[in-house]
Amino acid sequence: MDYMKELNVAITVCDKEGKILQMNDKSQKTNHGDLVGQNVLDCHPEPARRKLMRLMEEHATNAYTIEKNGVKKLIYQTPWYENGEFMGLVEFSLEIPFEMPHYIRKPKAE
Repeated sequence: MDYMKELNVAITVCDKEGKILQMNDKSQKTNHGDLVGQNVLDCHPEPARRKLMRLMEEHATNAYTIEKNGVKKLIYQTPWYENGEFMGLVEFSLEIPFEMPHYIRKPKAE
């Protein structure tokens, strides 16, 4: 079962060289087509390209929000690993409301 294919979250997976390995349906719709096989770096202008290069070099995570065409999104770019070895980046793009609740959870007392 490929539950990510039709998930209402855009998911793009690239390898450590930036080659796009997988895109779910939402990612393909958001990015105007199937870009599997292309380099993610070629799909971004500066300074985003440079930022992605740094994320791959440092195996770092980047999270931010954007607004485009009246839609607010959370973008979360993070490394993925296989047997402890860095394999590339995954980008999750989630549509979020402009106003949303924020909760502070306290750990249970022991």
